[in-house]
This record gives sequence, C-alpha cells and structure tokens, in this order.
Amino acid sequence: MKNSILSAIIASVILVMMSACSNQQKLSMDLWRASVENSWGFINKQGEFVISPQFYFANNFSEGLAPVILVEEGKEGYIDRLGNIVINPQFDIAYPFKEGLASVKIDEKWGYIDKQGKFVIEPQYGAAGDFNEGLARVYLDGKWGFIDKQGKSVVNPQFDYVVPFNEGLAVVQIDGKYGSIDRQCGFIDKHGKYVIEPQFNAAEIFSEDLARVRVGFKWGFIDKQGQFVIDPQFDVAYNFSEGLASFKQDGKWGFIDKQGNIVINPQYESAFHFKEGLAPVKIDGKFGFIDKQGRIVIKPQFDYAHEFNNGVAEFDLDRKLGYVDKQGNIIYLEK
Repeated sequence: MKNSILSAIIASVILVMMSACSNQQKLSMDLWRASVENSWGFINKQGEFVISPQFYFANNFSEGLAPVILVEEGKEGYIDRLGNIVINPQFDIAYPFKEGLASVKIDEKWGYIDKQGKFVIEPQYGAAGDFNEGLARVYLDGKWGFIDKQGKSVVNPQFDYVVPFNEGLAVVQIDGKYGSIDRQCGFIDKHGKYVIEPQFNAAEIFSEDLARVRVGFKWGFIDKQGQFVIDPQFDVAYNFSEGLASFKQDGKWGFIDKQGNIVINPQYESAFHFKEGLAPVKIDGKFGFIDKQGRIVIKPQFDYAHEFNNGVAEFDLDRKLGYVDKQGNIIYLEK
C-alpha cells in the first residue's frame, strides 16, 4: 500500500515537472501569428500551432505579450505565451509593448499601460507612439512632442510632426504638413535642442550613424553633425542596415555601402533592408531574397515579403500569409 502511494506521489511530481518544463519552453520559444479560416493563433518555427487559432485578430508578441481581439467588433486585450489572457479586453486599440509600456486607445484618447494592465500614463493624447530610448512621441493640441515614462513632458508639443528617437536624436518637422514638399526637417536631442537645424525637405531616423534626408527630390545621407556623407542623388533611399542601404535610381533598386559605393547594381523592381544577412527583392513581379553579394538565396515566388526575424520571414502569396526559413523552406501557409 505504501509503495502504491509513493509511486502515485512520484508520478504526480513528474507530471508537474513535465508540465512546468513544457510551459517554460513555450515561454522562451519564438512565436509568430498565423490564421486558419479567419481565426488567429500562434505557431513555432516548425509551423506547428502552439496557441490554437481562436482569436478574431492577433498581433505579434513583444516583450512576452501579444495584443488580441477575441470576437468581431470586440475590444483588445493581451495574452501571454501560454495563450492566457493576462490583460482583459477593454481597449479600442492596443499596441505591442515596448520598453515595458504599451500605448492604448480608450474613449478616443491615448495613454500607456504596464504589463499588469494598469494605466501608468492616463489617456489624454490625440495620438501616442511607442517608447524608444526612454521617450515616446505624443500628439496634443495639434502639435507633437515627447514624454518620459512617468508622463512628464520632456520636449513640449511644438512640432508639426516628429519621428521617434534613435541613436540619441529625433527628426522634427516644422512648416508644412507631413508629406508636403515644402516642409523643413531637422534633428533634436533629448533636451529638445537642435543638433541639426531644420533644412531638409524630408528626414528619417539615424541608423548605423547615418540618416537619410531629402533635398528637393533627391535623397542622400548625413552624419550626426549634419554633414553630407553621401550627396543627394537617389530617387528613393532606405535606412542603412547591416552596412548596406537600398536605393532607387531610374526605376531600378540596388544597394550602396556607407561610402556611397554601389555594391549591388540597380536591377530590382523593389528592395528592402538586409536583416540576418538577407534582403527581400522583387524580380519579375515576385519577391525573393538575396545575400550581400547579390546572389539569389530564395527564389522570387512571393507577392510580398518582409525582412527576416529570428530566422523566419513573413510573406504574402495569393492573399495568404505564410512564413519561410532562411533555407527557403515554407514552414507555414494559410489554408
């Protein structure tokens, strides 16, 4: 009798330990959203559902939580990597967590919550972006500024538009609506002081110490002193990533290095950033992936493709979402 009781206890302990190990694996693994017949769940790198399709909508995980909508026209809440609802659906819009906080919209106003779902910064803004480098851009009374994680205004709302801080600087725009040809853009530091005076018709974040800017109708790249490292000459250019930037010239896309040298000749219909050594490019109407020598690694076959993230890239094919690994294996495609 005693042996039977002891065996039962040991078996129970083993089951608990196995369950705990299984849960720990789920908490540490990478997950990607995927849908089946308009219901969203989450798959692992093998394309297997770890969280079964059950949500009307789901965004990807960030910092351990993912925004989800349970039913059509429902509110947004958050789940953990086990699929448990940890913040009840209550928000009109909920964005992924960044730096411990998430921007959410409720009753036409935006504020910020922590991972317990408590408001750290009460809803009060017309728009609110993610925290980046400790600051978030907010829109109040028709102007943009920046706040810290306590909701304190660090850079008072005064700009027509701003781009989040990156590498210590943020793009700010004065004089003109976003997208207008006559706007003036410069860069400020985290005290709101101009480091580079407004002088560009368009500008984007610093990435790898260079920022793309537009003068008239041509794009080039400046350093953090505002000096041109690569003169404005491209019809379009994207940020540097892994040492290369894609550019468009005479209708075709190629890649340059940080000295402005063309390393992959313009030949693509579209080209995005290098991530994890590969970049999506469009050839004859389809997206595939190339390496930094311009060699095709994954043949063009997708209607659209995103950059790689943790060894997996999202793509669209025939209006279906799918994922491909770096060997070109399709690990998931919507049914």
